[in-house]
Amino acid sequence: MTAILASLLLCASCTLTDKAEPKDYAKYVNTFIGAADNGHTFPGACYPFGMIQTSPVTGAVGWRYCSEYTYQDSLIWGFSQTHLNGTGCMDLGDILVMPVTGTRVRSWDAYRSHFSKEQEAATPGYYTVELAEPQVKAELTASIHAALHRYTFHKADSASLLIDLQHGPAWREEQYHSHVTSCEVHWEDAQTLTGHVSNTVWVDQDYFFVMKFNRPVVDSLYLPMAETEKGKRILVSFDLKPGDELMMKVALSTTGIAGAKKNLEAEIAAWDFEGVRKAAYQEWNSYLSRIEIEGTDDEKANFYTCFYHALIQPNQISDVDGMYRNAADSVVKAGSGVFYSTFSLWDTYRAAHPFYTLITPERVDGFVNSLIEQGEVQGFLPIWALWGKDNYCMVGNHGVSVVAEAYRKGFRGFDAERAFNIIKRTQTVSHPLKSDWETYMKYGYFPTDLIKAESVSSTLESVYDDYAAADMARRMGKTEDAAYFAKRADFYKNLFDPSTKFMRPRKADGTWKLRSTQVC
Repeated sequence: MTAILASLLLCASCTLTDKAEPKDYAKYVNTFIGAADNGHTFPGACYPFGMIQTSPVTGAVGWRYCSEYTYQDSLIWGFSQTHLNGTGCMDLGDILVMPVTGTRVRSWDAYRSHFSKEQEAATPGYYTVELAEPQVKAELTASIHAALHRYTFHKADSASLLIDLQHGPAWREEQYHSHVTSCEVHWEDAQTLTGHVSNTVWVDQDYFFVMKFNRPVVDSLYLPMAETEKGKRILVSFDLKPGDELMMKVALSTTGIAGAKKNLEAEIAAWDFEGVRKAAYQEWNSYLSRIEIEGTDDEKANFYTCFYHALIQPNQISDVDGMYRNAADSVVKAGSGVFYSTFSLWDTYRAAHPFYTLITPERVDGFVNSLIEQGEVQGFLPIWALWGKDNYCMVGNHGVSVVAEAYRKGFRGFDAERAFNIIKRTQTVSHPLKSDWETYMKYGYFPTDLIKAESVSSTLESVYDDYAAADMARRMGKTEDAAYFAKRADFYKNLFDPSTKFMRPRKADGTWKLRSTQVC
């Protein structure tokens, strides 16, 4: 830790006149780490805290494919543009595309290709693989809101690209074919496709896109859809010769097609693949250079890959002009100019958010303002925020502690009164899906015979949030609120059994729930 702090101080002392070549920390990142069975990470290209994560898909149905990629697989379905990182639930995986040669008309799942691990590689902001069946080299890179693909066709027989708007990770095969609720597309010219897709998996998601090609489409074919499907599958063909490159850029927005166009024009206006790739790599290296460690190359790979994964989210889902679609489905402008989502707060409040206050302090006020804005719209701070909505996953509400921690550490780029007001509302006003403060206050814990599940965990998580609320109230001079939440913060004592020295589930009548006897 001393070495790390010394390095941070050294970096802070550097001046703009320093001419030394920046040290390469990103070279230690192995984006395939975590992508083994059930690791739920992806190896593809993204930008720090960006909206886009363009990455290969090797599967999409079942818990194994929360990130749509498992390293052991040898068949690629295509490349989708958004992914969750390290989560245990399914969503995103928007706009799958796959280069195709040979027979154009096939069943919807017959465009997949085998690949060799020896011909697959990735660095921060870049992914590449050789696809065996179509004989195409695929390359992906990304900016904040857009992806840029480059496909080199070694064979150009009926060179085409599958655009699959029905695709998306799902828990079951039936859901895979029914989660899209609406899909509209429009060819603006021979090189530009725009569209709007709505779907429901973990949250109700709306995304708008603009997709551009560096060559004109010479033919398009809409594939048949199953009875429950509403997402279109389009096969677009190009006039290519062996060795020619087809490039595709696609930008997303939550607000509308106009927002997607603004994002694309601002970030990837030209067809400069190497320039976009270099910019992404340099941005990653800039963040990773904030910590320098000593050790073996394997130890550095472990550390900097973990560091890299920590900076993939939260994600900036507001457009370049600050507009975004909020939890009430209204298009509004972010108060601070940027709105973030993908707050897996039960997972991140303990370590990731404290880490951000140290290593990416310039982002913290934006995170907090985003939590406050979403909280004021939906009536409570986000529990698990995704695409500007809440999926209500896990227990407690640790947006409370994230906001309170930022205030405690001196961050003042947000309105503290607004912040505390939504904290107080979150911790005192019940909402049907996740909080029952009347029961909590009546008993001083969540009784196991009155709560459907996780009564002990729910109590202990809520107690910590009460402690955080009390701390913020005290620092703001709110004596009455501080006392109220401090009293609630002691509720953990009501579930401690002195005879076992463990926290235990307790019934409404005060008796302990008896442990079940198991025979192994």
